[in-house]
Amino acid sequence: MTRVVLASASSSRLSVLRAAGIEPEVIVSGVDEDAITASTPAELAGALARAKAEAVAEQQPDGLVIGCDSVLDLDGTPLGKPRSGTEVRARWRFLAGRTATLVTGHCVIDAATGRRAAAVGGTEVRFGRPTATELEAYLSTGEPLHVAGSFTIEGFGGWFVEGIDGDHGNVLGLSLPLLRRLLNELGYRVTDLWSRAPAE
Repeated sequence: MTRVVLASASSSRLSVLRAAGIEPEVIVSGVDEDAITASTPAELAGALARAKAEAVAEQQPDGLVIGCDSVLDLDGTPLGKPRSGTEVRARWRFLAGRTATLVTGHCVIDAATGRRAAAVGGTEVRFGRPTATELEAYLSTGEPLHVAGSFTIEGFGGWFVEGIDGDHGNVLGLSLPLLRRLLNELGYRVTDLWSRAPAE
């Protein structure tokens, strides 16, 4: 079976792949995200995903290396992982009641051949209005300090997101439909990568 390598420490990306039948090896890229810049949030997400996939693929003799990175696009301003609790508070005061787009870059590299396919997916996120007490409680969980845009939809942050328009997996950090298209571009069928048979 073809090796699949996830170039990410994200537990949510790993969970998405596992739930969809793929059991990847996890190799964290070690890329310095702050050293990469781009003119738009979507371009930044794409550049980060490529950098992560490339850093891991160059160390592998074979396998499909998947690199992803997410950035919240708020009116053209990229919001990645926050640096402090103060930044989380400021972001949520700004995000409350608004809509932003979560963009996730995806890059797949066939390590054996060097061939690659890449794309960026976007999903609109409608934010609620947490009270100051709720926001402090959310911050105390530590969750918003470790995720793009300072929120999740599958964890504590899900209480404060009113809805999404688009692929929910993209907000979790990995879009299965988009990844399937990229794998097809490289000549792979996703069903051949499943590590277990479908339930009967």
